[in-house]
Amino acid sequence: MKSSKELGIDITLIDLVESFNLSRNVMKCLKLLLASDEIQAEQEFANTVSIIRLGFNDHGPVHMRTATYNALLMMSLLKKAGIKTSIEKDGCGDFEDSLIAVMLAAMFHDLGMQMGRTNHELHSTIFALPLINSILVQVFPENLQKRVIIRAVALEGIAGHMGTISISSLEAGIIQIADGCDMTKGRARIPISLASSTGMGHIHQYSANAIETVNISQGEEKPIRIDIHMTNEAGVFQIEEVLMHKVSGSTAKKYIELYASVRDEAARRYL
Repeated sequence: MKSSKELGIDITLIDLVESFNLSRNVMKCLKLLLASDEIQAEQEFANTVSIIRLGFNDHGPVHMRTATYNALLMMSLLKKAGIKTSIEKDGCGDFEDSLIAVMLAAMFHDLGMQMGRTNHELHSTIFALPLINSILVQVFPENLQKRVIIRAVALEGIAGHMGTISISSLEAGIIQIADGCDMTKGRARIPISLASSTGMGHIHQYSANAIETVNISQGEEKPIRIDIHMTNEAGVFQIEEVLMHKVSGSTAKKYIELYASVRDEAARRYL
């Protein structure tokens, strides 16, 4: 059963997609993702392994939904700035196809945590593949070529979200950054409360616990602005070792402004 927080994010996602005023295909894909008991079960077990077995932060339904929201919001800001996606540039489809690919990648990117942390991004593609096929055949039942293209871009986004392999699409680059932007203290609340000794994931937990908010908005010089507000300097680890690692290797880096501040101090610009 979904938690109240998950249900709240579901509503937020639906409202965001409705605001795009797109064709019914994007909304149909989103609703299929949110209604699937199998997807929910896999996300929940990924979180069990992450938090209880390994002592890492949230990698479950709330995180994957939050990453999806971040990715869709950034995609809308790129669209507003007139930036074409890779699918559009390649002449293989339109913005809505890219949006669906990003949505699928974000919702499935951490399913591999069911098998553990090591190579989880590659394991995620294995878990995601049948789910992606099932969703796409319902959204595009008569368009095999479109299903093939969207599936490939979604899988690239999943496999590349840790920044450990080279990616080439803008869509996959957005997934890297959207994932990295989910680093507020709420993501570490449960792991910290359960911790009884120092573990391998604790630096991520305590660093994330220092992140108060992450805001994504339209930039002044570039299409996307990310503002991070910290309660103390421990959050710098999350920014410099996690988020910046992903941004640095992202195909979307040139479209990002990144600022961080501690309490009421002046914001430091990273990008």
